[in-house]
Amino acid sequence: MNNNNSNTRILIAIVLSLLFLIPYMYFFSPKPHTNETIISANKTIQENNAPISNTKSINNEIKAPIDSSNIIAKIESKEFDIEVDELGRISNIFLKDKKFIGEDGKPLGLLDKNSIKPLEMRFSDSTINKKAFNTPYKASISNLNIDNNSQSITLTQDLGELIVKKILTFHSNLSYEIKIELSEQVEYFISNGSRPIADSSPYVFKGVIIKKNDDKIEKIEDGDSNETLTFNNAKFVASVDRYYSTLFFSKDGFDVVTDTDKNENAIPYIMLKGDSFFNGYIGPKNYQDLKAISNNLTDVVEYGVITFFAKPLFLLLEWLFNIFSNWGWAIIALTLIVRIVLYPLTYKGMVSMQKLKDLAPKLKEIQTKYKGDTQKLQLHMMDLYKKHNVNPMGGCLPLLLQIPVFFAIYRVLYNAVELKDSAWLFWIQDLSAMDPYFILPILMGATMYLQQHLSPATFNDPTQEKIFKLLPVFFTIFLITFPAGLILYWTVNNIFSIIQQIIINKVMEKKKIQEIEEHKRQKSDKN
Repeated sequence: MNNNNSNTRILIAIVLSLLFLIPYMYFFSPKPHTNETIISANKTIQENNAPISNTKSINNEIKAPIDSSNIIAKIESKEFDIEVDELGRISNIFLKDKKFIGEDGKPLGLLDKNSIKPLEMRFSDSTINKKAFNTPYKASISNLNIDNNSQSITLTQDLGELIVKKILTFHSNLSYEIKIELSEQVEYFISNGSRPIADSSPYVFKGVIIKKNDDKIEKIEDGDSNETLTFNNAKFVASVDRYYSTLFFSKDGFDVVTDTDKNENAIPYIMLKGDSFFNGYIGPKNYQDLKAISNNLTDVVEYGVITFFAKPLFLLLEWLFNIFSNWGWAIIALTLIVRIVLYPLTYKGMVSMQKLKDLAPKLKEIQTKYKGDTQKLQLHMMDLYKKHNVNPMGGCLPLLLQIPVFFAIYRVLYNAVELKDSAWLFWIQDLSAMDPYFILPILMGATMYLQQHLSPATFNDPTQEKIFKLLPVFFTIFLITFPAGLILYWTVNNIFSIIQQIIINKVMEKKKIQEIEEHKRQKSDKN
């Protein structure tokens, strides 16, 4: 096979794979599901810190006859409102910061009214469990304001022989402390709630994240759970969507069980016995805010298999934001830094492509001469590459190595709640949303086309060349609804590539002229 052709086909395959991936994620990614208030849950009990082995079934086929939509307490601050219902749960939280206000001008509510709510309790004893869903809680106070300092509220449920108290202390950073007091030391479990439903983007992980006691992260995506799973001494359990999370955490660790609802979505619970104390958080996945609460919680912000590389890129982006005080300029600076770091690779790739272009006529002569003899064809092609010090894969490998970088930056810019409602210049007032006038996507497509035009072409197949020339159009169409921050990165990256290509083209042209002059001089000397 022609190595030059092979190189071209690999490049085409890579780009077409990306083109396939984008529409695939859009049309076939998991759609958000609604969790029912009635679930079948399994309870597993830990005794004396032994591994979880006993699984007890709980009768959860019970509808709550009391009005669980009745709010018995409200916690208020300038940034958010939290509502507590008669089942002693956080019924909803409303974010009032400007960046979370919807187009209707109302604060953003994070929780689905029909989902499992934070602080919902289940008991191993089915009799107690049934009574718990028929008995409303009473609140020690109906309104709290926590603008100036943290405040506590006590929720009490009288089940006759068992008195349940939830003593909740709320803080202005959206974290809260949970202290459970029981008159009898019975076994129970309590949920951090189903994931928030405030973002419907299809390109991100949505489900449950658990940080285990060995610091490894376990993820259960919506629709992928078909069994009950248990985890000993977990450091946190979080239900997440793109931007938000409701979670429990503890410095001492707790045991977690994930049950499954009818949509095969994981529903997490922590398993306890008697009096207990742990912490919770419900709100945006802002990296620095989570870090200030607990270092462990930074792992709630994850970027998939490329997290190990994407997280340092985000921290670099955040450092740049602290310098420029603008996420748009920080993205441009990040793009420049990435281009500088990758310059040796991209330079070698561009030079190799230029050399392959220069050798194209000679390669075509060899192909014509040895058309029927594959062995001689390959031998003479390799001799030609060796003579001119050209690696036929040299133009492809640097591009392959850049793909993980692009995906890491893509995940960072797509998942960062910090970019929400962050303006750049002029018409770009929200880098987390699509460009309302499609200017950036069109500019991205135009710069991509110009970059192609300036790059050395090594196509021998006219069909491949036509497909390659249409790629800017395809990318513009597929990415037109992507966040402006991501399109900004890609556009600026194209501009830097164009500048670099122009410089390399001039260097190669100058070098070629020098070689011609040197050849003439040597020929003249011989004569």
